[in-house]
Amino acid sequence: MTIRGKVAVVGIGELKPTRSPGGRTAIELMAEAGRLAMLDAGLTPKEIGGVLVAPSVSWSPLEMPLVVADCLGISPSYADVTDLGGASAAGQVWRAGAAIAAGACDTVLCITGDVLDPKAFYEGQKGKNPPGLPVREFETPYGPMLMNSGYALVARRHMFEYGTTPEQLAKIAVDERFNANSNPDALFYGKPLSISDVLSSELVADPLHLFEIVMPCSGAAAIIVADARKVTQQGKPWVTLRGFGESVRSSTVFDRPSLTHSPLVAAAEHAFTTAGVRPSDVDLACIYDCYTIAVLIALEDAGFCAKGRGGAFVTDHDLTYRGDFPVNTHGGQLSFGQPGLAGGASHITEAVRQLRGQAGQRQLRTCDLAFVSGNGGVMSEEVALLLERVDA
Repeated sequence: MTIRGKVAVVGIGELKPTRSPGGRTAIELMAEAGRLAMLDAGLTPKEIGGVLVAPSVSWSPLEMPLVVADCLGISPSYADVTDLGGASAAGQVWRAGAAIAAGACDTVLCITGDVLDPKAFYEGQKGKNPPGLPVREFETPYGPMLMNSGYALVARRHMFEYGTTPEQLAKIAVDERFNANSNPDALFYGKPLSISDVLSSELVADPLHLFEIVMPCSGAAAIIVADARKVTQQGKPWVTLRGFGESVRSSTVFDRPSLTHSPLVAAAEHAFTTAGVRPSDVDLACIYDCYTIAVLIALEDAGFCAKGRGGAFVTDHDLTYRGDFPVNTHGGQLSFGQPGLAGGASHITEAVRQLRGQAGQRQLRTCDLAFVSGNGGVMSEEVALLLERVDA
């Protein structure tokens, strides 16, 4: 069974990231994003046949899809939870497509969102791993690894193996901040950034600085995937899922054969193979960017440059929406914001906007094919999508 070209993204809804949700809960934000997606698609709750929900840090009850469906007045024939960390949103899209291709339903609403306090987020993660997990035996005794320490190890190893420099990593954050300054919804809109600003910011986990690390915030996003045969966009371009891939391995850092290679190698290879295209055909790369090093390694592992050449690639290319290789034109999670797992959804919503020609000031002159990646854990769960514009 193949889903290439058989399903389309017909609706998107996204709330502006905020550090203060104004007393709203995660479910309220998620329901609002879902409502906006249905309005964008021109669909009613009765026309939604499936619901996919990703767990949140602040709100993860039992029967999550049922609760979301109740809030939106949906009676789904297909419901599930997608838990792939930051790769959840991307994983939802192809799972929705597979459910549609299997005949479970013809329209699926995918929702992510959370309410996160940036000050308490990392403190709240300490000691969270229950007994029996490998991380408790092999990592926790050496101190709180968490995400900052894990990605710092990856960055330092990449520097050691390939000569990657702090300036090259910083340029990723700077180029993405340039994009964010053309996106009024971005958390860091109107706040320019330079390489010297990045390198002079607080060193959080050597060699990663404060501005190379995503800031948790609050927000939500929703994406509606539907049977392509039922797409009616009133003469507007629509977006089809051309290819996808997924690969999961190594929940801990200690047991990896290499810190500088991620499962995205396999996921991207499958995506490009199923799509019948090559990395050189891509017009826009929306890469999961919880840390600058995650972007650099993804550029290598997705095939946009050779392994070890990520630093040089970043130096030689302009990653802004005005440049020759646009990356994360909405500002990425580094500058748009990371509202929990909805941060990963922002890469999908931006790709859809660009493919539709609805990105405003940051709109690319040509955008027919977009690559989207999702990344969970410390490069443990990877999803790759290829989204294509289809003119009505």
